[in-house]
Amino acid sequence: MADENTLLLETTQGPVTIQMRPDLAPGHVARIKELVKDGFYDGIVFHRVIDGFMAQTGCPHGTGTGGSGKKLKAEFNAAPHVRGTVSMARAANPDSGDSQFFICFDDARFLDGQYTVWGEVTSGMENVDKIKRGEPVTNPDKIVSAKMAA
Repeated sequence: MADENTLLLETTQGPVTIQMRPDLAPGHVARIKELVKDGFYDGIVFHRVIDGFMAQTGCPHGTGTGGSGKKLKAEFNAAPHVRGTVSMARAANPDSGDSQFFICFDDARFLDGQYTVWGEVTSGMENVDKIKRGEPVTNPDKIVSAKMAA
């Protein structure tokens, strides 16, 4: 059963496995699965990577200015933003999450209750740690492919 909620990212730094949490954010998990199935994340860069904070990806333009075109209703939950947390990026409007998400390098609990946590890295965090830093990133790392384990 876990496999249907296991997301496998192949990045330029190596594999990253994310356990999705539909118990926390069912709408977000369902939408991410649709985007993965459509191949949306294949080739997408990590466009905003801040040392000691997080690596953000999911913008089709590679700039942080775009998405899939479908806004998601916020599903804020009690899960903490700690190392390995996968959470949805958004603009000022809480219901503006779309396709961009970030992986926390470290404790970022100041984000708790303001961003939708939808997963956690279960293996490959050492590969996330190797992602090139920058805002914007010069010659950024990317998601080579994203697929569901099941």
